[in-house]
Amino acid sequence: MSTSAPLARATPPNRLTIWAGRAMIFIALAHVAVFAPLAPWAGWLAGDLRNGLADGESKAVFWALPGGFVVVLALLGLLVARAGRQGQQVPGYVGWAILAWGATGVGLIGMSGFISAIVPSGLLIAANVIAVRERRDRRAVRGGARPS
Repeated sequence: MSTSAPLARATPPNRLTIWAGRAMIFIALAHVAVFAPLAPWAGWLAGDLRNGLADGESKAVFWALPGGFVVVLALLGLLVARAGRQGQQVPGYVGWAILAWGATGVGLIGMSGFISAIVPSGLLIAANVIAVRERRDRRAVRGGARPS
């Protein structure tokens, strides 16, 4: 006689969330590919940013690479993709915040890479809308009503 517990139902991967995370990682890597060749690495490592010798272009490229959103966006993308692989999703406000951030960037500097924020934000918003609808339908079925 076996006393093992029944296997838990595996949660299927959340594909939209996985692709949103992958899109964020891609955007971060593309940003690095565009700006890394412009970076005055030798000057930065010599302390130009710290001692005030860096010019405006050097500072701008610094904020486009390690000082800006690139590292955080890549880490967020990894976290979101992992959540999706585990069948989880991130809260809907994450997608809306990324969309607002991208729209603000486009509003401030015009058409630029910020427009690419539409992709991960749209995927996260869609994943959230679908999850909310599925939860509502499950509650309706448990309550005896038919899902709409």
